[in-house]
Amino acid sequence: MFSIYKKEENGFEKFILKDNDSNTSAVILPACGAILHSFETIYNGDRINVIDSYSTADDFKENVETKGFLGTKLSPFVCRLKYGAYHFGEKKYTFEKFYLGKNALHGILYNKPFKVTGQTSNELHASLTMKYEYRAEDGGFPFNYDCIVTWQLENDNKLSVTTECINKDEGLIPIQDGWHPYFNLGDSVDELQLEFQSKEMVEFNSELLPTQNLIPYAEFNSLKKIGTIFLDNCFTLNMEACQPLCVLRNPSKKIEIEIHPEKSYPYLQIYIPPDRKSIAIENLSGAPDAFNNGMGVITLEPGESTLFKTTYKIKLLLQVHTFI
Repeated sequence: MFSIYKKEENGFEKFILKDNDSNTSAVILPACGAILHSFETIYNGDRINVIDSYSTADDFKENVETKGFLGTKLSPFVCRLKYGAYHFGEKKYTFEKFYLGKNALHGILYNKPFKVTGQTSNELHASLTMKYEYRAEDGGFPFNYDCIVTWQLENDNKLSVTTECINKDEGLIPIQDGWHPYFNLGDSVDELQLEFQSKEMVEFNSELLPTQNLIPYAEFNSLKKIGTIFLDNCFTLNMEACQPLCVLRNPSKKIEIEIHPEKSYPYLQIYIPPDRKSIAIENLSGAPDAFNNGMGVITLEPGESTLFKTTYKIKLLLQVHTFI
């Protein structure tokens, strides 16, 4: 049986989805961009949280950008946008929100307060739906759209997130979508194993913007120890491969995260921060700078909607082989 309850803690209004049989839970923060604050299960008699997040509501408010956008929603564009500018139709638009250097970063909804619109709990799942009604709040995106996010916890430590974007404008609008979770499996990233079913790596220039060239890439098509490798790269996924399309494993603790993106998220961005305590694995509907390069940008008609979905699963392993 599943349940949902609300808890005020550290300045957060937490909505907790819980599987009462396994004691697995997911904590959602609607007021903080609808982010996943924690995803926990029982491990060797203790609770383990695989998500890196914020300590308090003030920590989120003050440090969401400087802490690398832990867990945030990426909308209406993902990752970097060259000079924060793009052309749509016959007009040029320039975003006002966050810049890293001279390029805009991670969209404009990442710290917006979402409003809870529905919740369900029964024998099969617990789900929470929330919405943000964006109404031309940034000069770089003078359009109207609704962003509706549903987190759903199911059996077998499975947590899915579905995003629906609905064009509420009188004309066409461009859209992308993504998430920016950081995973922590208890040890340094160097000791973890990674696998993702890629076809190519998106070639970046010195500003981490796509050149529009794709480079064949299969380095992590089977489980491989991450070691000292640095990643801040985008990859196309082989959507015809068997799920999960990405696995992050801690062989010593016998725990892994499986990621099951649907075809709406054909790109994967991976970033390892300098402290190497966690790793960002980002499902994306398009490549960075897509409003300029067209690599995955979607155009919605008035009233039209589009869906994006991915699923995370915590898996506890009985026996793990070591890969070098």
